[in-house]
Amino acid sequence: MARGRIIKALSGFYYVENEDGIFQCRGRGIFRKRKISPLVGDWVDFEADNRTDGTVMDIDERKNELVRPPIANVEQAILIFSIENPSFNPVLLDRFLVHVEANDIEPVICFSKIDLEVVEDRDALNAYEEDYKKLGYTVLRTSIYIEETLQTLEPYINEKISVFAGQSGVGKSSLLNAIKPGINIETNEISKSLGRGKHTTRHVELIPLNGGGYVADTPGFSSLDFQSIRADELSLFFPEMKARINDCKFRQCTHVNEPGCAVKDACETGEIAEYRYKHYVEFLEEIKSLKRRY
Repeated sequence: MARGRIIKALSGFYYVENEDGIFQCRGRGIFRKRKISPLVGDWVDFEADNRTDGTVMDIDERKNELVRPPIANVEQAILIFSIENPSFNPVLLDRFLVHVEANDIEPVICFSKIDLEVVEDRDALNAYEEDYKKLGYTVLRTSIYIEETLQTLEPYINEKISVFAGQSGVGKSSLLNAIKPGINIETNEISKSLGRGKHTTRHVELIPLNGGGYVADTPGFSSLDFQSIRADELSLFFPEMKARINDCKFRQCTHVNEPGCAVKDACETGEIAEYRYKHYVEFLEEIKSLKRRY
């Protein structure tokens, strides 16, 4: 029995790569009974008489698993957010950060399309960048038209399994095309009526990089839900709140109405950015609403 990693899933087929090449496989029927499906990024055991007629027999235990996009064993997430067209969305960035933190994935924030930046945007952008850097996040600026910005990204993606993710239309596919010329991932312009990009990426695929490692181009989407995150654990995925949890008066503090809350105190003194706290409260209410609904 051979062993390899799934690098693409398309139309019910799994493309498994190892040192002997790429094998097109189907999954065993038993996976349906076990309510598990092979995912891109999975390490699997498979059998194949030839390159186009194989079967995935078993799936290794996963380090992590994302639902949207459907991918496993990701080491880091490159979160792409454009400066303009569509404009930067800090609420959505914080949603992504919560989800990657919850899945133990290292985030890298990437501000794209910096060639579109205008003077009045710079102060706001610099302030956001400084806030996220203070929290310990890596923040990069890129443009497909400025070669040196692409070079700053390369050290972060070489020798790792990375997922490129972000709001539709921010330039994920264009950035991948620029990093590895010749892959020709389909791109579309921003819809003028909706102000967002069309969903040009139709499947998840691990793309090998010249410097080693893989990146995943993933289907675009504009929202993330919190069904897999509990209300009492949400603050653990905000680093500035996690660092102050033990200083709160109450052990199960939700950082909303309780007295003696270290998080609220830090927000009032400016140690925690006001917009980050507002996003936390918004997400907390959304989680509670989801739990009441189900």
